[in-house]
Amino acid sequence: QVQLVESGGGLVQAGGSLRLSCAASGRTFSLYAMGWFRQAPGKAREFVAAISWSGGLTRYADSVKGRCTISRDNAKNTMFLQMNSLKPEDTAVYYCAAAMNVDMVVAGDGDWGQGTQVSVSS
Repeated sequence: QVQLVESGGGLVQAGGSLRLSCAASGRTFSLYAMGWFRQAPGKAREFVAAISWSGGLTRYADSVKGRCTISRDNAKNTMFLQMNSLKPEDTAVYYCAAAMNVDMVVAGDGDWGQGTQVSVSS
């Protein structure tokens, strides 16, 4: 199991940017595919983005494609989500996820962090 701690959330105006971070500890970070999910009030948790252990493969939800970039620094055991052109509908709690491969991350079949709140005002 890997422990995950998200940071970087906050309140931003529409059109603004935020960079979320996910710090991992426990097992070897570089062995895991990683990803981001989000959950808005009253809605189910949904996939946002995923990245393979090497960083060579990424996937994005259609709702964030072109506005968000997922990346990782294996030397620092940290993953990032750069979010640009934020919209009010991006408001949600954002969760970091880790699993053995990208398919498992996308399926939500892995370890989770506690989440960080992102709020976008119109």
